[in-house]
Amino acid sequence: MAGLALLTVNHVRQPIIKALRARGWDVVRAVDILGEENDDEELLAWAAANGRVFVTSDDGIHAAAHKWLREGRAFRMIYWWAEHRRSSMGGGWVAEAEMLTR
Repeated sequence: MAGLALLTVNHVRQPIIKALRARGWDVVRAVDILGEENDDEELLAWAAANGRVFVTSDDGIHAAAHKWLREGRAFRMIYWWAEHRRSSMGGGWVAEAEMLTR
C-alpha cells in the first residue's frame, strides 16, 4: 500500500527515504527542492501548499507549528524527537510510518 506524500528535512537518513520509496511512498527531500539552508516555517509552508506531510525532528519547528495552529492554518506534520531519531533503525521508523496509513 502506498503511503502519504512526504516532505522530509535534510536529517532524515537516506536508508529511510529509500525504504519508504520502495514501498510506494512519494518522498521529497527539502534539500532537493529548497537547497541546503532553509527555514522551518518555509518548509512547513511548502509542504502545506503542495499537499505533503512535513517530516522533521528539528526542535525549531515547534514555534512555527504553534503559530500556524493559533492562526488556524492547515498543515500536516510528523515529528519525532531527536533522541528517538538517533536510536531508531530505518526499518523501525518505516514500520511506524506505515501504521499511519492503516
